Amino acid sequence: MNYELFIAKRIIAAKEYKSSISSPIIKIAIVAISLGVIIMMIAMATGIGLQQKIREKIAGFNGHIQITNFDNNYSEITLEPVSINQDFYPNFSNISNVKKVQVYATKGGIIRTATDFEGIILKGISKDYDWSFFEEYLVEGNLPDYTKDTSFDVLISKEISNRMHIGVGDEFNILFVKEDPSKAPWLRVVKAVGIYNSGFQDFDENFVIADIRHIQKMNRWKENEVGGFEVLLNDFDEIEEKSNEIYTQTASTLNSQSIIEKYPAIFEWIGLFDNNIYLIIAIMIIVAGINMITALLVLILERTQMIGILKALGSSNVSIRKVFLYNAGYLILKGLFWGNIIGLFLLFAQKYGGFITLDPNTYYVTTVPIYINLKYLVALNLGTLVLCLSMLIIPSIIISKINPAKSIKFE
Repeated sequence: MNYELFIAKRIIAAKEYKSSISSPIIKIAIVAISLGVIIMMIAMATGIGLQQKIREKIAGFNGHIQITNFDNNYSEITLEPVSINQDFYPNFSNISNVKKVQVYATKGGIIRTATDFEGIILKGISKDYDWSFFEEYLVEGNLPDYTKDTSFDVLISKEISNRMHIGVGDEFNILFVKEDPSKAPWLRVVKAVGIYNSGFQDFDENFVIADIRHIQKMNRWKENEVGGFEVLLNDFDEIEEKSNEIYTQTASTLNSQSIIEKYPAIFEWIGLFDNNIYLIIAIMIIVAGINMITALLVLILERTQMIGILKALGSSNVSIRKVFLYNAGYLILKGLFWGNIIGLFLLFAQKYGGFITLDPNTYYVTTVPIYINLKYLVALNLGTLVLCLSMLIIPSIIISKINPAKSIKFE
């Protein structure tokens, strides 16, 4: 029989244990662990959630990797066409983790209404486009259908809709400057069939989604010429590796660029979230550990007579230390239990309720995103338990300093 565990259970179940001098200190230690777990869970869930949501939105507008011509063009506008007759289109058969390859083209234009005008980027897409991103953020109307004849239906953002007073079903003009500025610009009368709101204002205020055939015609491109290719991946963590593979396996006249390379400032910023998460977790574990050390020392002092009696009966210092470590482990588990219950409640409330909002101009999202991963939660709880118990091993050495003869008559 594990008598150390047996004694620890008896101590925990004893009535005087719950009404002892150490009871308030023990409760404070449990609350500290619970609060620490709640804060760590929130930091991890919101930090990773924000990273993933920003990555998802950038990839939704650009794909994970873009393949274009080397044309010294660092803007959002595609100038030199690329033939779709490529070995990698429509599928990268020799590169794993590639979900889809789709064509696109972009052209700068101006929306002109009776009272306003606004510069935009017309993004042309084809029938092979993956609409899953815009399906999630569609707030009004329907997605356009580009599988048949040339369509004049477009998808606009909520930002453009509000600023230009364009609603679902409204027709409006888009002007495109020709290469010869002395000539009248191209005019396209399009119809807004849907409105999306991604919350990423840098993109929402610029992009209008349309049929790629309009851009092909205005640029005098052939049917098999497009602005570039967007490569969608299954696993974002492999983006740099796959970007290098794609670069080596495409023609020398083509350039491949990942969204990390295209928007380095944004990804450097969200990369700092990892440091914040690690720092918060480290601080919370240290705070919880210090509270548990205090509680353990108080428990040892309160049970000095019991320690002396156990030593007199032949128990070793290691066995007695185990009794108190079992006791401390129970308190840690209790704190972890309530911390997880409250933490998960708060996370799910935010995930499905979206009560806490953010400024999209700063954070690129309208509400705090939540990412819940069972593996991360298990690792967080096990790590907290192991580290807190490890921190208690050294202070428990005080037990070896207690003299049985003096401790039995200790008052």
